[in-house]
Amino acid sequence: MEKLSESEIEEFIQGQVKAWNARDKPKFIGYYKSVTPGSLKIEYANRPIEGNGWAVLEQMWESSNNIVDIDVIKTIINGNEAICYHINRMPSRNLDIHTMEIYHFDGQDLSVKYFIKPEAGV
Repeated sequence: MEKLSESEIEEFIQGQVKAWNARDKPKFIGYYKSVTPGSLKIEYANRPIEGNGWAVLEQMWESSNNIVDIDVIKTIINGNEAICYHINRMPSRNLDIHTMEIYHFDGQDLSVKYFIKPEAGV
């Protein structure tokens, strides 16, 4: 796979969020597969790195998709990296979870690092 263009990265970022909010798991996973024919690494700040990024993505979907809607606040793409500021809205728990997400596209591989800050009292 050749290096992704900034517009392809933007399409991935927007598309996976839209699929998440639409509760469309095949489309959500499909966006990740379209940019990651190689390995997927997912890391949360201040936690050990998980071995299998696909399993982490699956667990994220199963535990959170039915209660979280994502609002995209800002996305900045620079070369083969993107940083996104999202608010994960959980109205059933009166909670917003602010995330800064760093995406690094490296040929066929993708690594993602999440920085998470919950805020109660929405």
